[in-house]
Amino acid sequence: MKPFVLLSILAGAVLAGCAPSAPVRVEPTYQDAAASAFLQTNREAIVRLTEGFDLGALGDGPVLVATVVNVNDMGRAAPLGRTLSEQYASLMTMAGFNVKEVKLRGDLFIREGTGQLLLSREIKDIARSHNASLVLVGTYSAAANLTYVSIKLVRTEDSRIVRGYDYALPNDRDVQRLLQVPR
Repeated sequence: MKPFVLLSILAGAVLAGCAPSAPVRVEPTYQDAAASAFLQTNREAIVRLTEGFDLGALGDGPVLVATVVNVNDMGRAAPLGRTLSEQYASLMTMAGFNVKEVKLRGDLFIREGTGQLLLSREIKDIARSHNASLVLVGTYSAAANLTYVSIKLVRTEDSRIVRGYDYALPNDRDVQRLLQVPR
């Protein structure tokens, strides 16, 4: 073999070893999904919100779960808010609450001058028609690195907050995608 051909083959082999490799996408596994920190964090939030709650005090009235909304735009919810609401309803059912499947928009409004969150007339009317004792409501607020979530159990008869819990989610790829509002 001529030295030039041999040198060309060796140079090609060396250069091929230096070429950047294509990024390898690692697919999540079922074990990763089962150990999801997102799910565990939301589960912990409901545990903390409801621990020690006297279910007997509710009577027969169910609990309704409103969609968790963006604190800056309470008229719309991103997929994050709907996902949180679905998880909260499931988790409260597992904790023994009588949760009624009613899709409630998270319509809240702030009383001028007080900043107090109140249930909208629509939610009050729906809660009354279902004889609901409590409504779980919530808001989220996305910041640079974290999304802050605030959930409350509100008594339907007088809009009194009987329980509340605040926590944060890291703005990882999943949370960032769930924060995107479809146009």
